[in-house]
Amino acid sequence: MPATSVVRRSLAVVAALPLLTLAACGYGSQAEDDGAAKVAAGAKKIDGLDSVKIGYFGNLTHGTALVGMEKGFFQKELGATEVEPAVFNAGPSEIEALNSGSIDIGWIGPSPAINGYTKSGGKNLRIIGGSASGGVKLVVNPDKIKSLKDVKGKRIATPQLGNTQDVAFLNWAAEQGWKVDPQSGKGDVTVVRSDNKVTPDAFKAGSIDGAWVPEPTASKLVAEGGKELLDEATLWPDKKFVITNIIVRQEFLQKHPKVVEAVLKASVTTNKWINANPDAAKEAANKLLEKETGKALPAEVLDPAWKSIRFTDDPLASTLNTEAEHAVKAGLLEKPDLQGIYDLAPLNKVLKAEGAPAVDDAGLGVK
Repeated sequence: MPATSVVRRSLAVVAALPLLTLAACGYGSQAEDDGAAKVAAGAKKIDGLDSVKIGYFGNLTHGTALVGMEKGFFQKELGATEVEPAVFNAGPSEIEALNSGSIDIGWIGPSPAINGYTKSGGKNLRIIGGSASGGVKLVVNPDKIKSLKDVKGKRIATPQLGNTQDVAFLNWAAEQGWKVDPQSGKGDVTVVRSDNKVTPDAFKAGSIDGAWVPEPTASKLVAEGGKELLDEATLWPDKKFVITNIIVRQEFLQKHPKVVEAVLKASVTTNKWINANPDAAKEAANKLLEKETGKALPAEVLDPAWKSIRFTDDPLASTLNTEAEHAVKAGLLEKPDLQGIYDLAPLNKVLKAEGAPAVDDAGLGVK
């Protein structure tokens, strides 16, 4: 996926930026599980650990976590070590929770993982596995935008300044030859940073002409009369790009490798079950969303949204590196040193036991 360079900002400006984040779709906030997945009678604690705190977003691109929690796969692998889930609305709060020890392991997007790693000098987290690819689309008002060239001069929403979709849209706009100031969002196309919770209302009100957003927000816009103009997956080799990773506190990984391995085993089991049972899986994800938010997604949103996401154990490391390059070229990030951001040894151990092929860290693993 080629990229065109836009104006870079100084280090002082970049340092002032908020954490690059994959903004969640706003369904849910930091919360505790209702305890549906009970510890099995006679189960034993792993390494004597009482609990493991797992974070994720109330977002379909975090479907591995949603389904794994709802079906009890994580608790089953962890035995009497109790799962303590926490739901977040955005990357910065989850990274903050990881840094403070409020969570141990988390599902999160590539941009907050990159920023969290680089801002700590490579000391606070590791990416230990993949979870999902795809699930991001450009949806527009068909009365105002009929083709990709019509996007020029229009108002397009992204979830947050510097978040994964914001970087992707700025990169795509640059490839069209359009100039956009990355800070203000003003230029040949106007970028409106809008929380996914309010983007559908802004779309209905006509204050934006379209949005480059993850699922299920994209499908919510289509349900409101929008038209899918571009699926981001079509811009990537093999239509694959990382949208969700699994991260862990480095200290936790060092002290409790068996617990981490159990979580990864549950993730692999969950992804296998999702891919074998797509209809049951999307219903399980929606059931947990309903528990956490009080409202399930309607079929006209859930069905197309789920279909556009690919669940995978592969972290698609080369695409994370490309996404970092896009952020640098957009002027939103100083060139990062990502050496050591991955430790895929525990995952590859699990995959080997399952008879599955190993995954690659694109040369960015621990040495």
